Amino acid sequence: MQTRTVSAVLIALLLIFQAQIWFGRGSLPSVARLGEQLRGQTSKNQQALLSNERLSAEVRDLKEGLDMVEEKARHDLGMVRSNEILVQIAR
Repeated sequence: MQTRTVSAVLIALLLIFQAQIWFGRGSLPSVARLGEQLRGQTSKNQQALLSNERLSAEVRDLKEGLDMVEEKARHDLGMVRSNEILVQIAR
């Protein structure tokens, strides 16, 4: 009788642990889903890092020299100097 009880308890514990592995919070499908979310977030972080570096370089250029300011004004605002003629080519 004693061995049957021990065996039943051990089998019940084994079933509980198996259920946790397959269906619980730390289950294999849950871990795989979290891994996929991590890869997606890592990709977004990498894109944000590149964008931040690009913006940081642009800010640095704007602080250090007037060439970048002039280039931005020409491109974005259509600025021309005196005695210059603006020629636009339509494609």
